Amino acid sequence: MVKMNILEIENLQVKVDSKTILKDLSLKISRREAYVLFGPNGSGKTTLINAIIGTPTYKVTGIIRFMGEEITNKTVDERARLGISVGFQQPPEITGVKLADILKLCLGKSFKDEFSSEEKKRIDDFDLSEFSNRDFNVGFSGGERKRAEILQMMFMKSKLLILDEPDSGVDVESLKLIGNQIQKYVDTTESSALIVTHQGGILEYLDAKHACVLLESKIHCFPDPKEILKTLKAKGYKECIQCQERVIEEW
Repeated sequence: MVKMNILEIENLQVKVDSKTILKDLSLKISRREAYVLFGPNGSGKTTLINAIIGTPTYKVTGIIRFMGEEITNKTVDERARLGISVGFQQPPEITGVKLADILKLCLGKSFKDEFSSEEKKRIDDFDLSEFSNRDFNVGFSGGERKRAEILQMMFMKSKLLILDEPDSGVDVESLKLIGNQIQKYVDTTESSALIVTHQGGILEYLDAKHACVLLESKIHCFPDPKEILKTLKAKGYKECIQCQERVIEEW
């Protein structure tokens, strides 16, 4: 059975001010897939994320389709309502607003509403029950912030989770929890996840089937994320791409 694509990008060009950051970039992500994007610092990974979510300061040409619908000219909030959400590296702190209040907003509840037993279990699964009545992200560790952010995305029933460096500044226990919960969400819904990573630590806890490398404004797609990570660590990005492309040619 042919998998349907949740995200399709064709001939994408992105400019910030007058500088071209990405050029002629194409990418496809299937439904119910955890897809890993590798790339060195400055390769344009965050620029790609901003193009997908529709950040207005980015000038985008090309085509972006989400669930078969072209969204290239849609606003950030229109894309969010369709089911695209993003978790950035540095989630902000909000003093005077409780984590529980934010989670209720994500669920479409009022602040006076109670969490259902299922929702309470999900909060507990993310090891966040004791943080519910604390100010949002205030005093949270890196792992606690990432766990809270991903839980928000899941409470919004996001169809595409875009995660920017979810393994950066996160302890091993949080990383294991995050990886397991992302995998469970992808396996049990029609949703997908695009995981942007530099170090690849999350792959120890995530059963991703496909990966790509963003280098010099070009996407290089490969079938085995863990093998890609191994080669990246041993040889670096350029040699990894040349090595993997030779392997594919031999197939």
